[in-house]
Amino acid sequence: MLRRLGTSRGTGPPRSLLDRVHAAVEGARTVTDHPVLTHVARVGLLAYGAMHLLIGYLAVRLAWRLRGADADQTGALQLVADGPGGRVLLWAIGLGMLALALWQAGEVLLWWRGLLDRAHRVRTAVVCAKCLAKALVYGVLGVTALLFAVGAGYEADERLQDLTDETLDLPGGSAVVFVAAAGVVAVGLYTLVRGFTGGFMRDIDLPAAPDHWEPLIEGLGRVGYVAKGIAFGLVGILLWRAAASADVSAATGLDGALTVIAGVAAGPWLLTAIAVGFAAFGVYALARARYPDRDPSS
Repeated sequence: MLRRLGTSRGTGPPRSLLDRVHAAVEGARTVTDHPVLTHVARVGLLAYGAMHLLIGYLAVRLAWRLRGADADQTGALQLVADGPGGRVLLWAIGLGMLALALWQAGEVLLWWRGLLDRAHRVRTAVVCAKCLAKALVYGVLGVTALLFAVGAGYEADERLQDLTDETLDLPGGSAVVFVAAAGVVAVGLYTLVRGFTGGFMRDIDLPAAPDHWEPLIEGLGRVGYVAKGIAFGLVGILLWRAAASADVSAATGLDGALTVIAGVAAGPWLLTAIAVGFAAFGVYALARARYPDRDPSS
């Protein structure tokens, strides 16, 4: 009885630091699970899907020498900016993508306890890293969209070349670029593996999706992930070549990689196939917006 009375009056033993951290994490988790944030995050997923559809469209134009905006994320945003109501749409895209980043990062708050368990620490660290990587991608796209919304857009390929040039001028800069290139290639390979294994379906709330739609969603996702894996792997290879030759012009982003594909034998047809893959990924992302699941354990 005395213990109960003392605790109720605030005179009982103080909670441990770990208990306080748990309480803070649970509070933050409640915020990231709020229905309003979930709905805004869906706007981000819709924007993410639409962006890939636009990249597919721009890639087809590039394949058949109908050059327009760059066939990458910044090119897609420029296309939106040039259209009717472009600035309003860019604000919606930017805020939606930032909400999506916060929503995705919130999954770490569910998994982080595993970091305290030796038996599951490595597995949990991998899951949390994957979740934060997704959030980082969404966040960068959100900030980029907002830059375009205020009229401060930029060319991704040019920025990558400038950054590569600045890095190569630093002591040990070549090693840094090599590591970055290896990382991009690894992302490309990982994306390919997800496409072949179908692990991306864990990002879809399958119980909520109609059974007859699941094969179509999975097929679109497989094609999309394979196309993206090939494109990003090529970006990493070109960045590696830039580090090896100290030629920053070889460092290029997605648009440059697609341009390389267009320049080889049968390039237009190959690039068209990649463009179809990006469009397929866009439709898959739209399906994910309809039935979202944050599960990063795939």
